[in-house]
Amino acid sequence: MILLDGKQTSAQIKAEIAETVSTMVQQNKRVPHLAAVLVGTNGASMTYVGAKVKACELVGFESTLIELPEETSEQELLDTIYNLNNNSDIDGFIVQLPLPKHINENHILMAINPDKDVDGFHPMNVGRLTLDLPTFISATPYGIMELLERYNIPTSGKHVVVIGRSHIVGRPMSILMSQKRPAGNATVTVAHSRTKNLSELTKTADIVIAALGMPEFLTSDMIKDDAVIIDVGITRVPDSSKKRGYRIAGDVDFESVSQKASYITPVPGGVGPMTIAMLLKNTLLARSRSSVAS
Repeated sequence: MILLDGKQTSAQIKAEIAETVSTMVQQNKRVPHLAAVLVGTNGASMTYVGAKVKACELVGFESTLIELPEETSEQELLDTIYNLNNNSDIDGFIVQLPLPKHINENHILMAINPDKDVDGFHPMNVGRLTLDLPTFISATPYGIMELLERYNIPTSGKHVVVIGRSHIVGRPMSILMSQKRPAGNATVTVAHSRTKNLSELTKTADIVIAALGMPEFLTSDMIKDDAVIIDVGITRVPDSSKKRGYRIAGDVDFESVSQKASYITPVPGGVGPMTIAMLLKNTLLARSRSSVAS
């Protein structure tokens, strides 16, 4: 069994980006600039955004963090997005989800300029992904594809089962894995909460991508020997033996599944670190596009 080490791989990607940024500085070019909008004080969101700002500093990007209070109205947030869309110094930006319940997330995502949508959530970018056109790929699926490619995991002609059909992970993963790309050309089955006899599907899978948000759902009796297992889940599970009162668990029962898998992502340290690295890669792409446009 080989661990798909997201920490090590993401560090490698960040080093590559930092080298590119260093060259830009030497050539007196403007470095990429990523902005993040955070509404409210959700603890997890604050942690994620903080990590993204630190990652920008690490690779030499400019970064801007816009913190808005919980009671910010939808119109006020739309006004902030309008300003970012029209700020030529900002190459890309994200609006951290989830948003407070009084704000319609779809309205917000639709308002973002697709050319600055480095999260890859705008319908235009999702459509371009579906048509296999150049676009921003949402960071988590992008990170999984990068892991598969960098570890030289064979995917062509393989059977991939994606458990989960979310717009953020499951659905884009199913599209990417079926496309003609280095980590692609697979036959893909999408499973979800209404799928009958799920284990019969996963037992036939060469690659299982678990993205359903149920801790330790996938067990060893649900996979075949030497399957490749990608665990996207991350859930806080109460654990009184831990100082903080909980432990982090993925969608895969790592202890049992790792005994049968050929490759597996750990949680934490697998897919998670890749997400931020790919957000940086998307921001670099946005900067290169703005150079061409200007």
